[in-house]
Amino acid sequence: MPPGRMKACMTQPPKTTLHLQGEEQRPLIVIDDFWPDPDALREDAASLRMAPIGPHYPGVRAEVPPRLAETMRRRIAPLLVEHFGLDPAPAVSEAYYSLVTTAPGDLAPIQRLPHFDGVERGRIAVLLFLGHGKQGGTAFYRQRSTAFETVDASRLDRFRAELEAGVQAHGMPEASYIAGDTALYERIAVQPARFNRALVYAGNTLHCAYLPPAVVLSSDPLAGRLTLNLFLFDD
Repeated sequence: MPPGRMKACMTQPPKTTLHLQGEEQRPLIVIDDFWPDPDALREDAASLRMAPIGPHYPGVRAEVPPRLAETMRRRIAPLLVEHFGLDPAPAVSEAYYSLVTTAPGDLAPIQRLPHFDGVERGRIAVLLFLGHGKQGGTAFYRQRSTAFETVDASRLDRFRAELEAGVQAHGMPEASYIAGDTALYERIAVQPARFNRALVYAGNTLHCAYLPPAVVLSSDPLAGRLTLNLFLFDD
């Protein structure tokens, strides 16, 4: 076994920390040293052809092998029962290696705002940081006019109406990654990126990537801000 691979396989046991964020006190789980061989994931991502998928993500993606995604789902399933009351754990909906490549000045309007993945209670997002060096993190937000930190079906119409009114009053944010509070949103938490750290949170949580200028954007998966994104949801 090559020395580099031996080092990768000798990671520490996972350490799990629960955070209850914001006024809504919604759970967010941080798992350090999540995967036993994170360098193998990096190598897998580097071997794939990554391309834009959908209008929201500011970069390129490649699909994660289904067996790998299912293994990760099973690994976190007990945490979803304990902290989210989801038993059984939702199925894998989508899974990607993701690499941020879009320069701040090229961001589309939708990419300059916090977002949520869906309004369903049983939708879960898992984000695994696979980059080295300064990687920023993930930030979580509250809509100022409604105080919503999550958006379910009962809140969706009001959320949209208030967002539209806010944009009309204040204009769209400038072309840059969100760095903190804005006229429309208040940042309630930042979970820093760390190599082989996983974040597990409800998909209807308002969130966005935290990408300060020190984060290097590269089209090389082994040099840039690489993550593995797992989305769980039962249709």
